[in-house]
Amino acid sequence: MNAVPGRTPGRALPLGRTVPVPGGLRAPRGIGGRGGIGADGTAAAPGSPSALRREARRLAAVCVLPALSAALLVPLTLPLGWDETVYASRFSPYGPPTPFSAPRTHGVPLLLFPVASWSDSAVLLRVWLLALSSTALYLGFRPWLRVVPRPSAVWVAAALYGSLWTVLFYAGAAMPNHYTAMGALAAVGCFAGSGSGRGARSAGLAAGLAVATLMRPNEGAALAAPLLLAAVAVPAWHGRGRIAAVAAGAAAGALPWAAEAWLRFGGVAQRLAEASEVQGGMRPVLSVADHLTSLDGPLLCRPCTGDGVWWAAAAWWPLLGLLTALGLLAARRTRTPWIMAGAGDAAPLWLAAATAGSLMAQYFLLLPYVAPRFLLPGYALLAVPAALGLLRLADRARRSAPAAVVLTAVLAGHLVVQATLAHTHAGIQEQAREDWQRIAAVLHAHGVRAPCAVTGNDAAIPVAHAAGCVRTDPRAPRRSDAVVMRRADPPSWAREWPRHPVPDTYKSGWTVSVRP
Repeated sequence: MNAVPGRTPGRALPLGRTVPVPGGLRAPRGIGGRGGIGADGTAAAPGSPSALRREARRLAAVCVLPALSAALLVPLTLPLGWDETVYASRFSPYGPPTPFSAPRTHGVPLLLFPVASWSDSAVLLRVWLLALSSTALYLGFRPWLRVVPRPSAVWVAAALYGSLWTVLFYAGAAMPNHYTAMGALAAVGCFAGSGSGRGARSAGLAAGLAVATLMRPNEGAALAAPLLLAAVAVPAWHGRGRIAAVAAGAAAGALPWAAEAWLRFGGVAQRLAEASEVQGGMRPVLSVADHLTSLDGPLLCRPCTGDGVWWAAAAWWPLLGLLTALGLLAARRTRTPWIMAGAGDAAPLWLAAATAGSLMAQYFLLLPYVAPRFLLPGYALLAVPAALGLLRLADRARRSAPAAVVLTAVLAGHLVVQATLAHTHAGIQEQAREDWQRIAAVLHAHGVRAPCAVTGNDAAIPVAHAAGCVRTDPRAPRRSDAVVMRRADPPSWAREWPRHPVPDTYKSGWTVSVRP
């Protein structure tokens, strides 16, 4: 076998055995260590079941931290956002139902069902989603324990991904992106694994792809494509089993979307066309600069004009790129006997990077608007090689006090920036979403009560639901009881209606025009 740099070559033993360390030395422990110490004082093989169980326990502990941090930074009482309301209103406690447009899928309502089917409590729903997000975080990273050359890198990767403000803000949110990310991460990890447990890996691969596709079919396609290519192009991953698992997972996740396309939209092509129209027209664009400016928010940048770059937040990209490059380099120089991938330790990490690129490319090159949460699947996959790079820096920092100070300062600064952004956006959204209730109160005060119909510009869509009304098309004036506008005049047919300003709103300029 190839020797690990800096270690004495030896014979690889079966899993579950211990490896005596030449010269009576013990394997290093801690964040930079590869193994542990067995009960008999010998070094436990890093890929042994006992070592993997230890790292799995650490991973489970780390996966709880984002949920706990999110509960502190984002109030559990935060009102549901508009997208969340669309998903939750599939259930009667959150009615009346809101329009379910072509781009949306039923993956998130499925996550909400255990709570939203019988309770309208936003707090209870957020607690449930926090627990669900931690579970998904563990399941997404768990398959990588048998794939990476240093299993400790897996829980470091989970901590790195879980530290992002977008993960913290959306941990308790009814949104699909985190679950898409964890499905993609689990699928790639199961695909890249080898050795015993082939059936379990195939099931995990299919399940991960199904979850990612069920949440966001476009990302399921972007995930399946590089996996199929790898199954054909990389000899170590040849085999009908991987191809069948990829196909089965993608098909299972896409089936509900395709069935609904035929039942509600007249076919797949028609649904795709309508989804493109709703999103402003899918077309070749270059939105990398817009994504850079949105690293500190807003939650939705549509259009992205007049927004600058906050470099403290933008530092995440070069930091992630540097750590990923270091991790790929470290894995390329390593051969780990317990992985037995047949393609080198770096191959799974290159696959993670390639899959991340596929998932992010559609948002950089095709979508004419941006949201920070769109890149979460790419960040999750890149976190694995980045964690190896971080461990490599930590190894060097232990031998150099100045390097340790610099590394500690960088990581501390990253955590402060991300926590600040999560808390800031929670405060902004708390005030902005309360505007809907303030506007609804003005509508009620002027006689607009259910059953009722409200129209207005796009900013008024959530108001109709908050007031217990249905939202009507501005081109159908006979059906509307009121018009809600922000910083705009009502349509010509409602210009003579009594107009009432809405006081004390977070966003100014709201007016309500009520049919006389």
